[in-house]
Amino acid sequence: MLSTHPEPKLDPRVKRTRELLEDAFMQTIKEKGFQAVSVQDITQRAGVNRATFYAHFEDKYDLLDKSIRQGFRQEVEKRTLNACHFTMDNLRNLTIAVCEFVADTNTRCKGVQPQFESLVETQVREQLHELLQNWIEQAGSRASAKTAATAASWALYGLALQWTHDKKPLPVERYADEIVPLIASNLQLEEVPA
Repeated sequence: MLSTHPEPKLDPRVKRTRELLEDAFMQTIKEKGFQAVSVQDITQRAGVNRATFYAHFEDKYDLLDKSIRQGFRQEVEKRTLNACHFTMDNLRNLTIAVCEFVADTNTRCKGVQPQFESLVETQVREQLHELLQNWIEQAGSRASAKTAATAASWALYGLALQWTHDKKPLPVERYADEIVPLIASNLQLEEVPA
C-alpha cells in the first residue's frame, strides 16, 4: 500500500536481483515488444536462471505489474507526497508527478501494446486512490472518502493521459495549474492550513 503500508525492506541481494530483472525486462520489451518477450529472454539478459526469475515473479505479467507499481511508488515517495496531507500545493505536485510518470512510461515503452497502457492506468489509479483517500480522511470531506477519492483519481489519471497524448502539450507546470481546480472539486475538501 502506498501511504499507510510501506514496502518491507528487502535484502540488498534480493533488491539487486529484482532490479536486474526489471532492467532486463524493460530493455527487452523496447526491442521486441511485450508480447514477444519470454522469461528466457529476460533471464538471459539479466544473467540469472529461470528459477531465480520465478522466485521473484509469477510470470512476465507479474513483473510488468510490479515494475509499474514500484516505479510510481518511488515517484510519489521521491516527492514525499505519501507523508503529506492535503493542500493545493501537494495536489499540484501530485498532478505533476502523475503527468511526468505517465509520459515517461509511455516514452520508455513506445510500441508496447495497448494493454500496457491499461496496466499503467490500473496501477497508478489504485495508488492515487489510496493516497487521495488518506488525504480526504485526514482532512474531512463533504462526500464519502472512497467516492471522492475514486472521482479524483479517475480525473487526475485521465487528464494526465490526455496531456501525454496531446501533440503540443503545455509545459507540465502550466497544465497542472489549469487542471488542479478540476481535480480538487472532486475531493470536496477545504485546504488544511499549513
